[in-house]
Amino acid sequence: MSKELVIRMSQPGDAGVLQAASIDLPPPGAGEVRVRHTAIGVNFADIYHRIGLYRLPELPAVLGVEAAGVVEAIGGEPGGQDCGDVRVGDRVAYAGLPAGAYATARNIALNRLVKIPAGVSDIQAAGTLLRGITAHMLFQHVARVRAGDTVLVQAAAGGLGQVLGQWGAALGARMIGTVGSAGKGGVARSKGYQEAILYRQMDFVAEAMRLTDGRGVDFAVDGVGGETLSKTLQTVRPFGMAASVGQAAFSGNEDSAVLPLSELGPYRSIALARPSVFRFMSDLSRYREGAEAALARLANGLVMDVSLALPLAEAAEAHRQLESGKTAGGVILLPT
Repeated sequence: MSKELVIRMSQPGDAGVLQAASIDLPPPGAGEVRVRHTAIGVNFADIYHRIGLYRLPELPAVLGVEAAGVVEAIGGEPGGQDCGDVRVGDRVAYAGLPAGAYATARNIALNRLVKIPAGVSDIQAAGTLLRGITAHMLFQHVARVRAGDTVLVQAAAGGLGQVLGQWGAALGARMIGTVGSAGKGGVARSKGYQEAILYRQMDFVAEAMRLTDGRGVDFAVDGVGGETLSKTLQTVRPFGMAASVGQAAFSGNEDSAVLPLSELGPYRSIALARPSVFRFMSDLSRYREGAEAALARLANGLVMDVSLALPLAEAAEAHRQLESGKTAGGVILLPT
């Protein structure tokens, strides 16, 4: 047993439900490893878990769906699982369910680990792996973005927005992002966006149509939801596609998430996807495919700005800052 600090919740609620606790962590079992965390990514998925929008299997629960660290111990024989060549002392990262990354260390299935390439920091791996897998899912499995396509991304200066901008630009797409301020516009342009629309100062639908000469974009990615998603659909060309990947604007009213089918067609004739990166990663082969693609992009220079790095014990404040919309880039928790 080892004594570890965790941040857990006993009931859904605001950031105040996140409380520090000390637990006894048993040795890893067969097919498991103990990872000593060095950096933990904070995502909107953590907030959705905290408020009860995404249900956790049981409470109390430790939050967190991605982290990086060092392999500290390996359990017994993995029972024939495909566990790769991970060794004690390796720098590794992981993403996905089950939640539990808000901890100084945890036991996790060995086959969920990916090695961090030389030259990629633990902080970048911890903050970018989930977003990178999301980008791979969106651009290869949802819309298959190619050179010459035009892509609109909401919240382009955020963590996912920064990854999507660089990824799409590397594919040869024309990237258009929406941002809340001129400063965030500069961030977006530095991350692959040719255009950054200040949505608080102009109608982003009208501007997107102007930038595409009235044609509309081929693919739009929205992580805001609500009215923003409805407007995002208006930027998509006929027979184009939009993807809803989050609900940052969720108000607690489930009815606000209902979208009439008439908003898609027949006049507009567009497609709407609601892909879940967690569902995507539940298939181990796809998880590894996405993780390898994300780590390759990181090794080749993709960088997500870290807006805020706080001690693990300040996880509640990290949630408040992310929810405020003031961050531009990733939010990281540091166990030490």
